[in-house]
Amino acid sequence: MSRTFYLTKKMNEVKKNSLLITTRIILAVCGLSLLAVLYTPIWRIDLDAPQYPEGLALQIHANDIKGDVDIINGLNHYIGMKTLHKADFPEFTILPYCIVFFSVLFLAAAIANKKKFFYTAMGLFVAFGVIAMIDFWKWEYNYGHNLDPHAAIVVPGMAYQPPLIGFKQLLNFGAYSIPDIGGWIFLGCGGLLVVGFVMEWRKKISANTANSAAAILMIALVTFSSCNTEPEPLKVGKDNCAACKMTIADARFGAELVTKTGKIFKFDDIACLKAYMQTLETVTAEEAMIYFADYSGTHALIPATAAKLLKGSEIQCPMQGDLVAFGNTDSLTNAAKVHHGTTTTWAAH
Repeated sequence: MSRTFYLTKKMNEVKKNSLLITTRIILAVCGLSLLAVLYTPIWRIDLDAPQYPEGLALQIHANDIKGDVDIINGLNHYIGMKTLHKADFPEFTILPYCIVFFSVLFLAAAIANKKKFFYTAMGLFVAFGVIAMIDFWKWEYNYGHNLDPHAAIVVPGMAYQPPLIGFKQLLNFGAYSIPDIGGWIFLGCGGLLVVGFVMEWRKKISANTANSAAAILMIALVTFSSCNTEPEPLKVGKDNCAACKMTIADARFGAELVTKTGKIFKFDDIACLKAYMQTLETVTAEEAMIYFADYSGTHALIPATAAKLLKGSEIQCPMQGDLVAFGNTDSLTNAAKVHHGTTTTWAAH
């Protein structure tokens, strides 16, 4: 019994800490999609100007800068900006490893099927995204503000920092900074992870609501059962007497004691009930109701206060109690003639 309870408890804990199948699919999709970022541009900066009707583009990859780099470097030379070279960016060495790390992390989280693993992976990914954008903004600020004072074109107070995202006018150039294919994959993965997080959160709320409802129901049932002072029908051949421990064989002589806390004690004879109450003062102290089986009719249980008792030596009770109960006066009168007994009340005993 204890082993079964332990296994059931462990299974419930595992289920509680497991992920939804949809969340695991999201993690797997994110893990595989990030590998594509290694081979696609992550960000792009487009420059539009009258002298360049087709525009100029700068594409930032995980490990390189591509696009119209030479032309843009030539323009940067005239306005005093640093030229762009792959070797100047340590991020190009670190970023590919970060992408592979998160790819493996998401796949591992999908396989592990644990909520804490998922939340940790998502938290690290969000933190990485924030740090990456801060680093990108610092790079743009550095290149747009640290200008050569001896450049061919110097505009006092002018800075050439491209926008982090969106559009900005720089002299006669319009600069657009937007995610490229790899960047959209990053954003898509972030969006999918948020969807997974919301689904897991809703699952938790639903489970807590269900648990709360179950707890309330259980409390209500316990409260109801503890306050219930109604008797239970005597089961002949199944119920045992609380006093003599014998199986109740004849419902005509039975009795019950129902305490205020809902405990039920059944007896095969009114005499057994009397003896039980005399020896167990704690039970009588919390007594709620006493019931006797109606000797006539269907032998239904009736409250002792409403019962009409017949006492006589000719009454063959299981434990020689010589005391039986009736629900109406006519039945009592007829039985008194047969058994030559005398009428009495429970209060007299």
